[in-house]
Amino acid sequence: MKASDLFVRCLEAEGITRIYGLPGEENADLMISLESSKIEFILTRHEQAAAFMASVHGRLTGEVGVCLGTLGPGATNLMTGVADGNMDRAPLLVITGQGALTRQHKESHQVVDVVDLYTPITKWSCAVNAAENIPEIVNRAVKLAVAEKPGATHIELPEDIAATEVEMTPMRPARPRRPVPEESLIDNVWDRIRSAKSPLIIAGNGAIRTRASAALTEFSRATGIGVLMTFMAKGAVDMDNPQCLFTVGMGQRDFTQLAIDAADLVITVGYDVVEYGPEKWNAEAKTDVIHMDFLPAESDRHYQPQFEVVGDLAHGLRMLNQRVARDGAPDFDLRAQAKLREKMLSEFAEHAEDETEGSIRPQKAIADVRAVLKPEDILLSGVGAHKMWVARHYQCHKPGTCIISNGFSSMGMPLPGAIAATHARPEARIMAVVGDADIMMNLQEMETASRLGSDITMLVWEDKAYGLIEWKQEEEFGKHTELSFNNPDWLNLCTAMGWKGDRCENAADLQGALREALDHKGPALVVIPIDYRENMKLSERLGKIDTTF
Repeated sequence: MKASDLFVRCLEAEGITRIYGLPGEENADLMISLESSKIEFILTRHEQAAAFMASVHGRLTGEVGVCLGTLGPGATNLMTGVADGNMDRAPLLVITGQGALTRQHKESHQVVDVVDLYTPITKWSCAVNAAENIPEIVNRAVKLAVAEKPGATHIELPEDIAATEVEMTPMRPARPRRPVPEESLIDNVWDRIRSAKSPLIIAGNGAIRTRASAALTEFSRATGIGVLMTFMAKGAVDMDNPQCLFTVGMGQRDFTQLAIDAADLVITVGYDVVEYGPEKWNAEAKTDVIHMDFLPAESDRHYQPQFEVVGDLAHGLRMLNQRVARDGAPDFDLRAQAKLREKMLSEFAEHAEDETEGSIRPQKAIADVRAVLKPEDILLSGVGAHKMWVARHYQCHKPGTCIISNGFSSMGMPLPGAIAATHARPEARIMAVVGDADIMMNLQEMETASRLGSDITMLVWEDKAYGLIEWKQEEEFGKHTELSFNNPDWLNLCTAMGWKGDRCENAADLQGALREALDHKGPALVVIPIDYRENMKLSERLGKIDTTF
């Protein structure tokens, strides 16, 4: 068979069912091979969008998402989405074409060293320089992509190698079992937890990714210990659970600090320092920490765990649950955590019944989004001022129902990500909250959504400016630089792209507009004028909060 046929068979053997991308001349053989396979190829309008789609697929399913581009500009266009997926710990496989080996030793049209370009933003980057190596390379790339911590891997397939005749077969897929923590270590950890007066849990991305939320919920319920969740850990504990302390990660000192300051022990579960640096919550490194994750703790002077429980996260939590069942829950002082939950619930409700006209407060927009989405539905958030409001105010019932880019924090993910979410979770309704700057980053994918009939709703917060940059500059300098821009006529754009479009300017009408968009079969967009005067109002309030108890 041709090497490209072998490559596709190896992908099939690894369970790959879908590839997002934009092909070129140098991967023509691979595309022809895909045509006769069971793998679905989704044609996108930009390679960056393909990488975001594959990343969201990986985050929602735990299986490797795959994206494809050609050599040169195709490969470089993929890079932002790949870096984003890698830092958000999404299992992701990137396939790029390349010029023939016979011209790689010299200056040649569109040829750059893609393997070296991808090395800093992937777990592994490799070129196929012999067709016989394809089974081993594909097997290794997928195995590394899904291994903890998941991330991106990259395979480059030169055009002449793809066309080579070869006699090989795919390797057997390998998914090694993860090691579990030692019993004696869990005994020591449990003794330390029992000796604490006011312990606190901070759950990170791993608590969602590793399907450890059930064991975490049971541990927090049995002990009463509250759980703060990073932006990417939303839903690790149900928002209605009394132990749910909502979200930590704002740049400003928030009410979550109330519980952190009162804690004499912090148990981190799947915590990822790329989300929320320990200097933000343990600046003086005085709080004792227990680290529970698949990998040892990052070396950070603000994060020096007393114990490191390294191994399968869910198993480690179940081992602790066994000890709670045996010994009973200690009598902790958790008054600060109860006060925090009460305060945040009040924050969420403050503007939920607004009836402002002409503009809509962020708090009201988030409350309405939560009201129209069911527990299993999925919300995606872009990057900008809207992300801060989604992170702080949108809470979840289930893990994996809120997708935020927070490791690399790249703009442009929600529109392509929403398209991929319909494939990964066809039973769920999909909505994205985006800024007008964010959606313009990959606006061309409106055509992709229309062509595919993607059943998605985009809620665009319009302020005609880079709102988060304004917010940050206002906080630091008391003013901001010129950051304004103009937008297209959204409703005419929707008509041109085959979307349902709506504009809602009154807060009282927003829920109705969102429900109508969600009920529409196909892509829909709702634009609202957002009242970002609330940004600095929040900063001023948070700057004055008293977190003592």
